[in-house]
Amino acid sequence: MILMLYLLRVAFEVNNNLTTVSGPAMFGTESSLSMFLNTLTPKFYVALTGTSSLISGLILIFEWWYFRKYGTSFIEQVSVSHLRPLLGGVDSAPPSSSGPSAGETDSSRQSVAECKVWRNPLNLFRGAEYNRYTWVTGREPLTYYDMNLSAQDHQTFFTCDSDPLRPADAIMQKAWRERNPQARVSAAHEALELEDSATAYILLAEEEATTILEAEKLFKQALRTGESCYRRSQQLQHHGAQYEVQHRRDTNVLVYIKRRLAMCSRKLGRSREAVKMMRDLMKEFPLLSMFNIHENLLESLLELQAYADVQAVLAKYDDISLPKSATICYTAALLKARGVSDKFSPEAASRRGLSTAEMNAVEAIHRAVEFNPHVPKYLLEMKSLILPPEHILKRGDSEAVAYAFFHLQHWKRVEGALNLLHCTWEGTFRMIPYPLEKGHLFYPYPICTETADRELLPTVFHEVSVYPKKELPFFILFTAGLCSFTAMLALLTHQFPELMGVFAKAFLSTLFAPLNFVMEKVESLLPSGLWHQLTRI
Repeated sequence: MILMLYLLRVAFEVNNNLTTVSGPAMFGTESSLSMFLNTLTPKFYVALTGTSSLISGLILIFEWWYFRKYGTSFIEQVSVSHLRPLLGGVDSAPPSSSGPSAGETDSSRQSVAECKVWRNPLNLFRGAEYNRYTWVTGREPLTYYDMNLSAQDHQTFFTCDSDPLRPADAIMQKAWRERNPQARVSAAHEALELEDSATAYILLAEEEATTILEAEKLFKQALRTGESCYRRSQQLQHHGAQYEVQHRRDTNVLVYIKRRLAMCSRKLGRSREAVKMMRDLMKEFPLLSMFNIHENLLESLLELQAYADVQAVLAKYDDISLPKSATICYTAALLKARGVSDKFSPEAASRRGLSTAEMNAVEAIHRAVEFNPHVPKYLLEMKSLILPPEHILKRGDSEAVAYAFFHLQHWKRVEGALNLLHCTWEGTFRMIPYPLEKGHLFYPYPICTETADRELLPTVFHEVSVYPKKELPFFILFTAGLCSFTAMLALLTHQFPELMGVFAKAFLSTLFAPLNFVMEKVESLLPSGLWHQLTRI
């Protein structure tokens, strides 16, 4: 194949022996080509084949790197994006003037909902935790995309249209838009010189405080200021749209401060105090479900081993009409596994079958794994954990990292829970329809998680988990085979030139035998001088 010149050379020698056609023009052409090819030595063919193997290997390396980074084949992407339109592969049907159908609209909405990025309810403190990690390891745990989403959240929660009317709030409005951390901290100090500002204390607690104790102290100062602003705006909220917007902002600020204070208590070991603060907050602001405070509550209750209270929270939030999360699904599985995991044995279960309680636990694990298939590898410590991002994608690797980072200790505390998970989690994939256009208990697994997770997680030192595992593209397999085949031919031709010539002659003789047979039949049917006249033309 790649030794085409060598094979052509042998082919002309075989043809010279087999052909019965004679003519000045044809004989001259064949003899000149045969003389040219006879001057080429076996070293030339070895060099040609080796070069072909090298080029194929380089293409293989590039294709593999591109597939590992972007999840697709470069050759396939170029052919689909550029060659298919040139070859007429684009649908030429005229666009409908009535707009997209209802089905297309629903599909697009579902796709947007699946790829929605949520704020991590258990996100760490930048100054006291993320920055300390950077100081120790020299690595940046947060991506630019993640921090940019946080900046947008801060502008949404902590600013409003009336901020320019108050000097301190005007400074903080600019501070939340500032990209440089030092500039943000300096702006917060400048705002505090004018007056007490709750949002300025929040910024300092999040980014300047180097310990949780310092952050808690600043949040307590923010709480005093935030409560007074909230009471003032609550009295004026019905005086106009401007006051209503300001009251909504003050509500967001107060809820954020109380939630972070509860998280400080949890991190400092005061779990009962944290549970009380979270319960009071959920009771005071029941409609603000966007903060997902119940997930903070679940984690704190698990730390206290208050499993009855955990079950009560799950009964309220693990509802079919509410959005699910890995925390809800895997906590429900942990509670089911807790009742049977200490006595579970795979050998005994295979002999006598699963009991009702064991079956319920296994089904709960299958349900959790179907929702997020990335979590078990972190819980079973088959993959190393990293610091969780500030935003997560539900059912994605980012959510799995965030869940396992905080809940691995709770699974280890329940005797036999990880063993039960290890024995049963892979059985989930036998229940999910393949291909994945359909789900079993949930919607089909979204195809957009890998792209979003690569933006949220630091891929420099973390390998993003991908589900389902993508099969190697055809061109990677093709170039791998081509590279191996040409390298083998080059080696054999260099070591055994005479033997390879014999094999090539035998191969071409077999290949040209049907053609020669047809030519002989055609010549026997045609007049003897017709073929000579055609060759002259």
